[in-house]
Amino acid sequence: MRMAKRLARSFRAIGGAVSAEALEAIRAAAYPLPDIAVGYNPLLEAIGDARFVLLGEATHGTHEFYRARAIITERLIREKGFTAVAIEADWPYAHTINRYVRGGATTGREALSVFRRFPVWMWRNTDMLRFVEVLRSYNDALPPGATRVGIYGLDLYSLHASIEAILDYLQETDPEEARQARERYSCFEHFGLDPHAYGYDVQHGYRKPCRDEVIDQLRALQRRSHESLEQAHGGAVDDLFYAAQNARLVQNAEAYYRAMYGGRASAWNLRDTHMADTLDALVTHLDQQGPQAKVVIWAHNTHLGDARATQLGEEGELNVGQLVRERHGNEAFLVGFSTYTGTVTAASRWGSPGHEQQVLPALRSSYEALFHDVGIARFLLLLNDAPASVLEVLRKPRLERAIGVVYRPRTERTSHYFYARLAEQFDAILHFDETRAVEPLASEADAAAPDDAG
Repeated sequence: MRMAKRLARSFRAIGGAVSAEALEAIRAAAYPLPDIAVGYNPLLEAIGDARFVLLGEATHGTHEFYRARAIITERLIREKGFTAVAIEADWPYAHTINRYVRGGATTGREALSVFRRFPVWMWRNTDMLRFVEVLRSYNDALPPGATRVGIYGLDLYSLHASIEAILDYLQETDPEEARQARERYSCFEHFGLDPHAYGYDVQHGYRKPCRDEVIDQLRALQRRSHESLEQAHGGAVDDLFYAAQNARLVQNAEAYYRAMYGGRASAWNLRDTHMADTLDALVTHLDQQGPQAKVVIWAHNTHLGDARATQLGEEGELNVGQLVRERHGNEAFLVGFSTYTGTVTAASRWGSPGHEQQVLPALRSSYEALFHDVGIARFLLLLNDAPASVLEVLRKPRLERAIGVVYRPRTERTSHYFYARLAEQFDAILHFDETRAVEPLASEADAAAPDDAG
């Protein structure tokens, strides 16, 4: 009841039926995309000199979204000098891809094979493989000394993988410090490899939290970084930054898994703040290595669309899109994606294998249904400079669909829809009316149950 009353305050004027004139105005403002691979010139022009381009997705398993993001990103790299791609993946796993695209001695398929935990298909798919191979070829063709494009992870699920990465780094550089770090992190040994068990037991008072230990280890690595950076060069600087970021991840993951059992908004805000902070730390690091860094960010619409324009924000949630806008202003450009129907790769419940599912036609009161009624199979809509008649429609709250790694068609209204004001949420929207499922690289039958990944 309290939620309904709060929503009534900010979402009082819910968008209803749209007139034929309003539909025609949207149709006239839209840029048709004859194919996934062409038609992005207006978007590149609208992006202008933005330093942060946030490319969303309405699901975690749609081919058209991955393909369009890859094509747009490739153009931003070649035409506007972008040198980093930050994705909704965990820092240590993305680092494996980063090593490959920057010249590592492996293959793209092997680099992606590090994603073996749920949801495997999210990054281990044919579209992602094609993208990392393109980046590898681009980097290989650069002249000596040129800044190579890297891929970096923003997420924080990799508690244990990050601990292992820290210990490996310290074992090579300072075995005594590695011993101390191992002693600090032994606090987690009671819970095996399940950070959810850690969060549950600590939140309910069954175990003492490891908060002090992870903070102590982060401070130790930060001291090491400050003392060593003056003597470190090239790869050693990157290794120091990589290890320190893993330590920050462990600290934030420890807090996140405790917060999971204390309320959705608190855990969500910790996660998205970590991703935004990781982005800022990455940019600071890259700026010290060469020209000012320009970054493309890949994540779900719910992370990259400004939360202040959504029902979720009304309920106390912030997100990466909001934080990047607040911190970087006009240097940020937010792009949302939508689809009306088709197929998607998603799990039926958390931790189960992903499989192809039919996406139900969008609800009539949604933005997706509105865009379906526009009658263009694929189109781009620039929201910042749209005509007043278009903005009048797109500033009224409507339902917006969000399909993550789990899709539940039977409870779709409650599981996958929230209210949003699209024209305030994004700077542009790409609509693909009928889409198809992303193709996983291999069977997930041998994938481990979820623990660190998500």
